[in-house]
Amino acid sequence: MSDAPIGIIGSGNIGAGVARLAVTAGLTVVLANSRGPESLSDLVTELGDAASADTVEGAIAQADLVVLALPFGAYDQLPAAALAGKTVLDATNYYPDRDGHIAALDEGTITSSELLASAFPDAAVIKGMNNVDFLRLTQLPMAAGAADRTALPIAGDDADAKARVAAFLDAVGFDALDLGALAEGRRSQPGTPIYVTPYYRPAEPPVEDPMQAFVTATPVPVPLGRAQELAASA
Repeated sequence: MSDAPIGIIGSGNIGAGVARLAVTAGLTVVLANSRGPESLSDLVTELGDAASADTVEGAIAQADLVVLALPFGAYDQLPAAALAGKTVLDATNYYPDRDGHIAALDEGTITSSELLASAFPDAAVIKGMNNVDFLRLTQLPMAAGAADRTALPIAGDDADAKARVAAFLDAVGFDALDLGALAEGRRSQPGTPIYVTPYYRPAEPPVEDPMQAFVTATPVPVPLGRAQELAASA
């Protein structure tokens, strides 16, 4: 992997989770969000010397690999020119109730990552890290070679960029399941068999409150073979 920091755009649960994984793996990160670097001071302090904050443009400029961990509907606010030449790991998901309805996505004629890629034509967009919830994201990493190491699906049209993303996933504790072209990212979108639910099971005894049930659920490793089965059934 490059010595450049990992750029993380978005500081919500997924963005913060990715940052924690990266720092734990010995990587450096530069974080950015729409509210400015000052709003990230607490997270940067928690992460330590391996983390810094910058503007969106500044974070992108420092990074070779940029992780998008913001609401999908905000993608059109990102600086397309700054993303030119970057590997962009698209961890976003399209939720119409949150992001507003987009006819092509509702009709399924294009995936959200393909739409995002069309907005950033000079970047190499790879779909990934979008199908596991933020708690299991930080609970499931394992060392390379573990028999039940969890696999996360990736999809993209640029082989070199996919290799860079796979190397990043490996560094932070996951195997990569290559789904193929970017259009195949549809297999890991919300509502598909590999989306979120395979990665946990409810705690026993059952918890009635939905949020508490989510928080107390037991993480479930999804090794490569199982991930392949789930993705193939989409």
